Amino acid sequence: MEKSKFMNRDWIATARTLSEALPNMQRYDGATIVVKFGGHAMSDDKAMADFARDIVLMRQCNINPVIVHGGGPQINEMLERLNIKSEFVRGKRVTDAATVEVVEMVLAGKINKMIVQAINDQGGKAVGLSGKDAKLIICDPANPELGFVGDPVEVNPGLLQSLSAAGYIPVVAPIGMGRGGETYNINGDTAAGAVAAGLKADRLLLLTDVAGVKDAAGDVMTQLSAADVERLTEEGVISGGMIPKTETALDAVRGGVRAVVIMDGRRPHALLLELFTAHGAGSLIRA
Repeated sequence: MEKSKFMNRDWIATARTLSEALPNMQRYDGATIVVKFGGHAMSDDKAMADFARDIVLMRQCNINPVIVHGGGPQINEMLERLNIKSEFVRGKRVTDAATVEVVEMVLAGKINKMIVQAINDQGGKAVGLSGKDAKLIICDPANPELGFVGDPVEVNPGLLQSLSAAGYIPVVAPIGMGRGGETYNINGDTAAGAVAAGLKADRLLLLTDVAGVKDAAGDVMTQLSAADVERLTEEGVISGGMIPKTETALDAVRGGVRAVVIMDGRRPHALLLELFTAHGAGSLIRA
């Protein structure tokens, strides 16, 4: 009976997978990986638990994960509940003083602590922060017409590095601080790119709701250079909502990140597939 259990094909396949992952585990030993987390997984309890478990496994393998999260749908829901009406300029929400208070409450409060709790439930040691803590992210106004929407102009990563060195997993809400102490809402992808560049991270993993950057035929391109991204954007192959994500990727690699991967966060264990298998799980962009 014991022998038949030992020889079970599923267990053998699991052992083989772990063995094949060894070179990649060695490759990322001690590496800093910034993960932009949001979308589908944030509203699904099982997906959240799976994500948290994968993050804890990364930490156990001596990878230093830093999570930057979003929360647009949750912000919209709270604004509706509080009957705070939004104004829009050319399709973009104006973040006035009342709105930015709600944004900070939702991002740095509810969502941030939900992710922290999920990681801690899986045996990790997560710490929740916003870009205002220790002046982590300093912002200038992105557009005066949009109010308190910020563009990161300075990242001070010392706190994140200290937490990682002590074995903690930082979870960062995309709220920044102005030069005069103002509170700014930052696009989650933009904040993740700025944090990754500040840390000179080995990888920035942008979890999205698509499989990656697609060519004209609709097939995912697994490897792109910065020049490829610029050419495909000019040709109109990269368009719509993918443009700001690839712009974030270009800014990150130009800022010192070794590579950025745009990948489908809905795929089970997408992080582990990207880091620990030869196939990967999305579109990798290098400088």
